[in-house]
Amino acid sequence: MTCEATTRPDVKRGTIPVFATATAITVSNIYFTQPLLDEIARGFHASASTAGLVATTGQIGYALGIIAIVPLADAVRLRRLSTVLLVITAAALLAGAAAPSVALLSVVTLILSATTVLPQVIMPTVVSMATPGNAGRVLGAVGTGLTMGALLSRTAAGLITEAAGTWRAGYAVAAVATGALLLVLPRFMPADPPTPAGTQKSYLRLLASLPKLITENAPLRLSAALGATVFAAFSAFWSSLAFHLTAAPIALGPAVIGLFGLFSVPGALAARYSGRLADRWGAPKVNALSLASVLLAFALFGFAGQSLLGLAVGCNLLGYGTTSGQIANQARIFAAQSAIRASLNTVYIFAVFAGGAVGSAVAGVMFTAYGWAGVVATGLGFVLLSGIALAWHAVRVRHMAGGTAVAADAVR
Repeated sequence: MTCEATTRPDVKRGTIPVFATATAITVSNIYFTQPLLDEIARGFHASASTAGLVATTGQIGYALGIIAIVPLADAVRLRRLSTVLLVITAAALLAGAAAPSVALLSVVTLILSATTVLPQVIMPTVVSMATPGNAGRVLGAVGTGLTMGALLSRTAAGLITEAAGTWRAGYAVAAVATGALLLVLPRFMPADPPTPAGTQKSYLRLLASLPKLITENAPLRLSAALGATVFAAFSAFWSSLAFHLTAAPIALGPAVIGLFGLFSVPGALAARYSGRLADRWGAPKVNALSLASVLLAFALFGFAGQSLLGLAVGCNLLGYGTTSGQIANQARIFAAQSAIRASLNTVYIFAVFAGGAVGSAVAGVMFTAYGWAGVVATGLGFVLLSGIALAWHAVRVRHMAGGTAVAADAVR
């Protein structure tokens, strides 16, 4: 069965590939700076921790954009929303290419990250286009695009910087790629708002309803906890990798560092099938598989941290585990309440990227104090928290429902 067969008959042919590509390009705007941090630090004569603010503000900006913008996807015309976001993001990327200081570069990165939230508008949209029983599969296809963009953007940024001789070229190329989406993506977005005009909430009411979703929705709380802790581990690794690889005894350049994103492609592609597993097995089993993969990745980073092969294998395990977990988490929260999927996704993704910002910040401090071992310890700590959350929820539901079928439905 192809991706097209998993969508409703009225959905335009080619929508899933277009959504996956758009997700890859837009999400790359958050991550392409990570292999360039050492070059940015040298260019501005700044410390590693100061340059690391660019990565941290990118995560914070994305989290803020999730809260302020994504809820609109439950109420406004998605074609118009996608067009506005692409224009602002492309303009901010051009400003980043000309930034005269780390401080201004961080501010610009905060802005462009806040507006490059289209992946989280696309996710609930694509679920609404799926045929019954195929939500996990379409999420897997688009989620793989998200992970591929996050990984390959590092490779592209490293190669572009090496060829152009400046990190600023990465921002310029990203601006062109984002602007090009204006010619394609809006045509595939739904023409009408997700909810009828008479039932739409005001913007302020949409925002005010978000905290209540957390208190009333146990599956959302679980997904948010798992997503935040796993992504914190993911971000801890990737935000510190450039500093680890440029230091002795490895001492690599930005182009080779960027290739680690390319090395991670097999793991990201394998994660696509996690959507089918979530449809078949349920989200909790896929979450457990995700945590096992991330745990094994950090074990490799600890025992083989000076081995390029060990790091490459670990990157694949980390990418697979992170993407698989996200697919399972979103399949869980999108299983019901179709009218507020964007709002549910807002809370979930805000938690995820807030976790990513914390992971990047903690890893920066730990790397400065303890080197690579501090980064590994940071990742393992977040994986431990995630495992506790999953185990606690499973025990709690089993206890409350007495192991009945109702309990099984509650954790899906």
